[in-house]
Amino acid sequence: MIASQYKIILPANYDMDIIRKRVKENGHKTDGFYGLKFKLYLITEKGINNNMQNSYSPLYVWNDSEGLNKFLFEGFYDNIITSFGWQKVNIGIPLIDTTSQKIKDAKFVFEVCGEIEPKESLNNFKSRIKESIPEISDEFVLIFNPDKWKYSVFYFIDGFEKVKNKKGVIYTILHVSL
Repeated sequence: MIASQYKIILPANYDMDIIRKRVKENGHKTDGFYGLKFKLYLITEKGINNNMQNSYSPLYVWNDSEGLNKFLFEGFYDNIITSFGWQKVNIGIPLIDTTSQKIKDAKFVFEVCGEIEPKESLNNFKSRIKESIPEISDEFVLIFNPDKWKYSVFYFIDGFEKVKNKKGVIYTILHVSL
């Protein structure tokens, strides 16, 4: 599997209803997309859920690189370039994925980021990191990038009770493509 996300930072006064309308009209186009495990159409809004900025930040988890390559290089990503300009696409590898079809019922995603510190050995790292991350939801995906030695855990949540005292980013889910 491989994950990808681009985070488009929008002006503070940007009308986020433009993004909502865009997703409402087009989100279904990635339902069943070749090689896609899921795509989350995510936004943050300045001043809502402690967010500092407006953003449009779709998150994809692909079964393999073929679907991602098709999306990027066969015209689909051109819609992002046309609408928002050239964007960097962050790439990562899912290390832990507990997601199921239930993610389609989640209303929010809570992202917690961290660094993978230098170690003598990465043997059993998966078990160690699973024990060290917060227990927020049964449905989550942990994605790491060995180029930067950073990771993000994306928790699928319906409310904020378990995250109210935690540091992270709360995204609103506008659509889930499976």
